[in-house]
Order: sequence, then structure tokens, then C-alpha cells
Amino acid sequence: MHGPHPTTRYPIPGITRTAFLNTLITNPNIVVGDYTYYDDFENPENFERNVLYHFDFVGDKLIIGKFCSIASDVKFIMNGGNHRTDWFTNYPFPVFGQGWESVMPSEWPHKGDTVIGHDVWIGYGATLMPGVQVGDGAIIAAQSVVTKAVPPYAVVGGNPAQVIRYRFDEATIEALLEVQWWHWEIEKITRHLPIICGADLQALQEALRTV
Repeated sequence: MHGPHPTTRYPIPGITRTAFLNTLITNPNIVVGDYTYYDDFENPENFERNVLYHFDFVGDKLIIGKFCSIASDVKFIMNGGNHRTDWFTNYPFPVFGQGWESVMPSEWPHKGDTVIGHDVWIGYGATLMPGVQVGDGAIIAAQSVVTKAVPPYAVVGGNPAQVIRYRFDEATIEALLEVQWWHWEIEKITRHLPIICGADLQALQEALRTV
């Protein structure tokens, strides 16, 4: 066996609070990689309710990589919640119309897609602001508010979230980003699971070169 199939909604037998996220998504502007799971105290099918201000007319995407772990009550704030801050007022007069649409700007502030890398752990109640980029292997502490890019394999926390430490030294991080085990075939991942779930970098690099 090679673990649960990535299209299985509830991959842990008898547990319905944890689901593979790509089986729950209905919005085409949310893209999730295989084996990424969402854990929710009530119902993981509520995930899209936590992707806020995600309006079709804005067109921004939430992109989440493979093998990510997303805890309950994590929220993603998308670009539809942005206001103009370069005006004398930040009140969104034109969206109400009825005579106020005359000041509708050609575009609203748009910080780009929100992109979460692979093997990222997002802790309980964290909030990610529009357009943030989170690198592979990063950890976001519970209740953090992420307002800017998170480097690969960084541990961040706080409001606004700051780098607390890096999980590994620079050379190890560089090597891990080259190995990219999350892109291996699942059969290969399963064969080398004791190495992936270990700390022997040389063994992992050697596994990369095997079929």
C-alpha cells in the first residue's frame, strides 16, 4: 500500500474532522495540491467559508501546494477586501452605486495571488493577508497574521508575523529545495518514508537519485 488515495475525502478511517482539501473545493480560483489536508473542529467542508472577500470579478487565486497541513479556523483574506488608501478617504463609495459609481477606479488594489508552497504547516487560527507567498517547508504559528512573504523553511509567528527561526541551516534548506521530495511519485515517497521522516540529509539526497 502507498497510503490513502489523494481523492479520498476522509483519509483517516473513522475520522471526519480531517479531509484532503482538494476533495472539498468547488471554487475554480482555489487550487490545492494532492495530500494537503484541512482539520476542522466542526466540519472541514466549511473550508471555503474561511477564504474571505474572494470575489469572482477580482479574479485572484488561492494556490496551495502538496502535503500541507492546515489547522482549524485558518483564514485567507483575499484581494476583494482591499480599499484604496491613496485617496483622501478609504471609504469605498463607488461600490454602492446609486450616484457614487462615478468615482469607480479603473482597478482596485490587487496584491496578486496568495500562494502557499509545499509541505507547509499553518497553525490554528492563523490569518494570511492578500497576496502573501509562503515558501516550501515553512511553519506558521497559531494565531499569526501573515502580511508578507515567508521564506522557505522559516518558522514565523506573531501579529504581524515575523521570522522566529529557520528549521535548518542555509545549506540544508538549499539541498531540500533541490530534492523536492513532494514531487516524487507516491510509490517512491512510500519506499523512502523512513528517510523523509528522518534527519539524514545525505540519505535523502541519495534517495533522490534512485528510481
